[in-house]
Amino acid sequence: MPSPLFADRPAARPSERNAVDAMIDRARRLRGDLDSVCRTAVAIDEDDPQQRWQRALCELAAHHLDDLGARLGQLREGPPPPVPDTAPADEEQGPLSGRAGSAEWNLLDDGVEWSVELYEIFGRDAAAGPLSLDELPTMLVPEDQPLLTSMVTSCLIDGKPMDGEFRIRRPDGRMRTLHAMGEPVLDSEGRTVSLWAVLRDVSALDDSRKREVRTRDSLHRQDDIARAEHRIATELHQAVLPAPHDSPAPACGGSGAMDVAARLLPSRSCGPSGGDWYDAMTLPDGRTLLTVGSLTGHGIPAASTVAMVLGALRGMAVAGIEPRALLTHLNQLVQTSAQPALGSALCGFFDPSAGLLTWAQAGHPAPLLFRDGTGAPLVPPEGVLLGAAPGVTYGQETARLLPGDVLLLRADGLAPATGLGAAPDELLGLAARLSGSRTAAECVRTVAEELGGAERPAGGCVLVARVTG
Repeated sequence: MPSPLFADRPAARPSERNAVDAMIDRARRLRGDLDSVCRTAVAIDEDDPQQRWQRALCELAAHHLDDLGARLGQLREGPPPPVPDTAPADEEQGPLSGRAGSAEWNLLDDGVEWSVELYEIFGRDAAAGPLSLDELPTMLVPEDQPLLTSMVTSCLIDGKPMDGEFRIRRPDGRMRTLHAMGEPVLDSEGRTVSLWAVLRDVSALDDSRKREVRTRDSLHRQDDIARAEHRIATELHQAVLPAPHDSPAPACGGSGAMDVAARLLPSRSCGPSGGDWYDAMTLPDGRTLLTVGSLTGHGIPAASTVAMVLGALRGMAVAGIEPRALLTHLNQLVQTSAQPALGSALCGFFDPSAGLLTWAQAGHPAPLLFRDGTGAPLVPPEGVLLGAAPGVTYGQETARLLPGDVLLLRADGLAPATGLGAAPDELLGLAARLSGSRTAAECVRTVAEELGGAERPAGGCVLVARVTG
């Protein structure tokens, strides 16, 4: 029944009723707008934690709006009818969720009054009568009983309003979550004479809140895992590449020596690609190994495969295996790997005594040669992607390099979209600047500034070798 504190309030004036009708109309329109947004903006993929979280938020907002509409409707219709003495036992008159009932516990005569809705919420036969304050905790799940006791004690002893949620177990075994709001009722001398409360079934709202929390936590866990995997992949990737990335690598001495520098270029979305590599090293016979490549994939699997490929490539290069045979062995290695992948690669040996570059490629863009302010791609030998087919043989070409020549090798992030051997206009447009650069590191910085900005959609790497002798 309504609290005695409000019993003497005048009836609502017509203008107030019109205001409630206007609020109900606005709530309905807002609910319709929410449905439209949820249908058009949230395409649910059960495997995507972020989309599950968005759906949970939509459902939570919908429950709040439905509850607002129901409360406004009750405000317009006025107080519920009194509890009939012959109320049916535990009959459901529509969904329980969202229903609200009132109760008053009189402390002077131990009398209790419940509204009919409260019997339905608790699943209790009206003939059995309402529950006293001492009996009420027996309906709660054990872990929530101390919470109810604390709320009631604070309300009756300290005069604090009661506001909290607890779970009950109905006689039919169903568990419901109730939200209780109450206050002490005082007599003329300020003494507490009764406790008045409204209890609302918020089970659906509680389920939506829990679902939102679960999906949000799942999304956070996924982000944490992704960040950890990205960090590990980056550290593994950088550990197997020459460092620092944009400083000269070990160079050959004597006439025709090479100044070499390289850098990874991050993409706009995912940073450095785990599948790109570059390398330069001086071989025992005095030649310089130059190589770049890309493998499919990102993250730890791609970085670990790069480590495997680079280790094999370096070993074969030190053993003196020529570029065409080296790529044949790499193709077999990629195909038989525990993590199959596709990849492109370029491998070349520069002999400073003869000024010759001997190179082979596996589905990779040809090197760009810059000389006297102009640039052009080298004519590529035959070669297919690593891992594409078994028993593949690769072609091999040679090119004579002169002092001052700049050789540019790039991986997927800078690969042309027009096919093997075609050079992107952006790179060829840098011919004058690259030819006039004093070091390979300066050339790398020039390329990175022009083509390695945040707007590039793909990652990659660039390696520049400059003939210094």
